[in-house]
Amino acid sequence: MACSRYIATSSFCSCVIYVAQKKLLQLLKTNGPQTAPALAKQLDVTSMGARGHLQKMQQQGLLETFESKEGVGRPKKLWQLTEQAQKQFPDQHNQLTVDLIISVKELFGDHGLDQLIDHRAQQSHQQYLSALEQRKTIEGKLKALAKIRTDEGYMASVEKADNGWLLIENHCPICDAAKSCQNFCRTELESFQQLFKGIAEVTRQEHLLDENRRCTYHLAEIKITEA
Repeated sequence: MACSRYIATSSFCSCVIYVAQKKLLQLLKTNGPQTAPALAKQLDVTSMGARGHLQKMQQQGLLETFESKEGVGRPKKLWQLTEQAQKQFPDQHNQLTVDLIISVKELFGDHGLDQLIDHRAQQSHQQYLSALEQRKTIEGKLKALAKIRTDEGYMASVEKADNGWLLIENHCPICDAAKSCQNFCRTELESFQQLFKGIAEVTRQEHLLDENRRCTYHLAEIKITEA
């Protein structure tokens, strides 16, 4: 009986640790580097408890720290994801995609690869268009787009911003493919601009391939003035 209770307790503790570590990965992926006290508050645990999880994940190669000095006082110790931790998120078979890109380029040249990317972009655009046309407002359309992008693995969200809105994508499931051919990124921006043509101006403010931690797009409503 005592052995059974020990096994049950051990399994429960392992489950709690797993959930906490998954939550930490999600928080750091979504919000970027943070201090242990800030993470503890979001997990609703003590700072000591949060540090225990963080140090364990550091030993596993999932997290690393750096110091950031802001104003006077001691530098803050911030925790961030490692390259290994990034692999915990959806990648849509990145190596296979990269290999296919190389093969298409070798067989059909740059023009053939561009045609393939444009064809993929057109298919995605039609899917987005069907979902967005049912929404009447810019914000409604943007939230519908964010939902689809999240389903595709981009961890997308919408935030109100100065003079408009932000579409934030905290993960890129085709990052390796985009590094091999940046036309993937070009077609995505062009698709977003077409989706909101005439009602909002879309610009990319942050880009993963420019060594930012995420991609963000700003949407500013186009004001129609009467003649």
